[in-house]
Amino acid sequence: MPTLPPGPKAPRILQTLQWIRKPIPFMQECVQRYGDCFTVRWLGGPPVVFFSDPEAIKKIFASDPDQLQAGKANFILKPTLGENSVLLLDGARHKRERKLLMPSFHGERMRVYGEVMREIADQSIDTWPTGRSFPIHEQMQSITLDVILRTVFGMEEGPHLGELRQCLIDFVTLSSANPFLMIPLLQVDLGPLTPWRRLKQLALQVDELLYAQIARRRAAERNGHDDILAMLIEARHEDGQPMSDVELRDEMMTMLLAGHETTATSLAWTFHRILQHPEVKEKLDAELQRVVGSGPVLPQHLVELEYLDATIRETMRLNPILPLVARRLEEPTRIGKCDLPAGIAVSPCIYLTHRRPDVWPDPERFDPDRFLAKRPGPNEFFPFGGGVRHCLGAAFAMYEMKIVLAQALSRVSLRSAPGHTVRVVRRSITFAPSGGMPVIREAA
Repeated sequence: MPTLPPGPKAPRILQTLQWIRKPIPFMQECVQRYGDCFTVRWLGGPPVVFFSDPEAIKKIFASDPDQLQAGKANFILKPTLGENSVLLLDGARHKRERKLLMPSFHGERMRVYGEVMREIADQSIDTWPTGRSFPIHEQMQSITLDVILRTVFGMEEGPHLGELRQCLIDFVTLSSANPFLMIPLLQVDLGPLTPWRRLKQLALQVDELLYAQIARRRAAERNGHDDILAMLIEARHEDGQPMSDVELRDEMMTMLLAGHETTATSLAWTFHRILQHPEVKEKLDAELQRVVGSGPVLPQHLVELEYLDATIRETMRLNPILPLVARRLEEPTRIGKCDLPAGIAVSPCIYLTHRRPDVWPDPERFDPDRFLAKRPGPNEFFPFGGGVRHCLGAAFAMYEMKIVLAQALSRVSLRSAPGHTVRVVRRSITFAPSGGMPVIREAA
């Protein structure tokens, strides 16, 4: 008879509070007490079994996706992303949707996106103040949001872009400030002053603006537009049918929220790590001078910026934006040494796996050279998830991070703001640096 591994005995509400308020101590205490796999219970969902052993994770990622379903495990995202989001689909429909989306993030198109990314980064860098503290995380959020609005929606500066940008900023700010809204039982409208009512109102405003942009794009009939929305409007399912407006809205919202906030936060953490390690900064400066010189960062430079790539990956190892991924079991399954029942969720834990001393010697040490010496396996390092659910936008995100970091490091000199100790704080489902990661731009 399948049984669950041991785990905390506290009531669900206390485990939920610990997970939201102090997720890292919660995970660390569990792995120290219970080992590589343990069971946690949160409000509003099935028991979740955490795994950090690469062999068990390999089993999860390699299993039949119809038996271990990611869409069902991501149910807390449904109110925001919509039921047609690729993150919430399973089975044949997930395969069809992923097939439609995949061409948008690969090939020559990335070079076009790269020019837009550099232009937006330069516009932001031009506004950074000199000699006083400012939060680099907010600047990164501004850059990555504008990149999405330009490359995904094809929007140019103007009233339509400005209105959508502000609505999205308000939406992300409110949802990030209220991580308890992740709990389904608390997603209730108790009047005009409650966070859930305000979030719903903002979501309706965003939807109105998204549908208006979809209508404008349909009316334009491509006309030379190379944005992702234009491509998806022209795309066809295997039966010849186009994507509906609702399907387009849900996928656009997924790209906006998943691609904007996560990339911005990874960039902020990378700046933090670089500024804390002068020896890393020196190596990056030398590489940029050798590869890029005094000119702008071009797409063809990126493949040669190997140490920058390694620095980003080492940052994502120590500071993964999402602590875990999950699958829901549709039938009893053996994973590792555990015989597990149907109906529960299993979770490859990114945070704990990335800190295993048997995989990563001296795991708390920041050392980009790890990623130059060898490429870790996909079950040891998986900041973008794994298996058939590996993030579609992973290459896009890495491309963007390299361009933004290379351009910033080439143009300005930054240092960490004194008097601020950077901590990990929760922003909705993501782990971000506290205080917006304050930095100071030094005079040239």
